[in-house]
Amino acid sequence: MASVTAPVARGVPPIRAGQGHSFLWRRLHSLSGIVPIGAFLIEHFISNAFATNGPRAYADQVKFLTGLPFVPVLEIFGIYIPILYHALYGFYIWFRGQSNVTDYPWAGNFMYAAQRWTGAIAFAYILWHTYTMRFTGIHLLAHPDAAFSKVQLELASRWAASFYVIGITAASWHFAYGLYLFCAKWGITVSQRSRRAMGVVSTAIAIALIAVGMATVAAFFRPGWRNTPAHLPPAPESVEGDGH
Repeated sequence: MASVTAPVARGVPPIRAGQGHSFLWRRLHSLSGIVPIGAFLIEHFISNAFATNGPRAYADQVKFLTGLPFVPVLEIFGIYIPILYHALYGFYIWFRGQSNVTDYPWAGNFMYAAQRWTGAIAFAYILWHTYTMRFTGIHLLAHPDAAFSKVQLELASRWAASFYVIGITAASWHFAYGLYLFCAKWGITVSQRSRRAMGVVSTAIAIALIAVGMATVAAFFRPGWRNTPAHLPPAPESVEGDGH
């Protein structure tokens, strides 16, 4: 008896290495999440952590960063454009896909969904944080001494403080798992053992970033630093040759 084969609709042919624009854009999307966005994220966490040393230390760090040459150029080409590309292409990948977490509740599917949602939350937080810190209120490029006070006033709102906590957590997890995916996509972790090890490293990075972020937020609520003035008094100069 002759078998009857149902016609199969022709789909999209697979993309081979070096062919098609999608391969290039996905590679750039993966790379941009590490450099420059990931590098900037780590630098941002470290710089903000100076708040744990007090308002003066935080103001000095902001003054150093805002005093760098070509700050607007660095912001546009080193931060804004890469983040915008990474976010918009990430949304494009997400919307072209089809969520099947409820149908196939595997760990990989959950991680994929979590990566998409944390990316969306982090992008919304970045837009809001950039707008409030960079384009409203006291201009920090001209008045870096007001940085601690400006953040402190914003965190006085429970909604803003909650958004900080959620945004920091989402950005930390998104970067850490993105690093895991980057190593897999770029052939750095090719074996199952190396991927498991990278999973442990990525988890540790996420926890470390979240811990630093929460400690930084908590610094703005310390009793001794409450109601920090917008214009800090000058730092006391060390006296030389006083015999001490």
